Amino acid sequence: MRIGELSRRTGVSPRSLRYYEAQGLLTSTRSDAGQRHYSDAEVQRVSLIRQLFEAGLSSRVIAMVLPCVETPGDPGVVEFAFATMKRERDRIDAEIAHLTETRDSLDLLLSANSRHQAKLA
Repeated sequence: MRIGELSRRTGVSPRSLRYYEAQGLLTSTRSDAGQRHYSDAEVQRVSLIRQLFEAGLSSRVIAMVLPCVETPGDPGVVEFAFATMKRERDRIDAEIAHLTETRDSLDLLLSANSRHQAKLA
């Protein structure tokens, strides 16, 4: 299928699909005219890539874990992907903790502001 059809089937813009390919996340073959052609398997791959982006992973990290999907029987690939995913999960956990602290600080400020407004009224 050509890039337009892959875009329609996945809901991902052609520009994003070209970006995925430039980052090594997606592959295509080229026609004699230079048009990209994708296999049906790329629909599922694009769906996985989108999920990983939505989870907050960068294209660099996604490129490191995708080989685990492609060669799940290779222990070295699986171990590397597992370590990478664990690091990313730990990074996300740290971000969540920081955001929770920030939210708690804002809650204190909101509470103090509400008390101040009540005194002024």
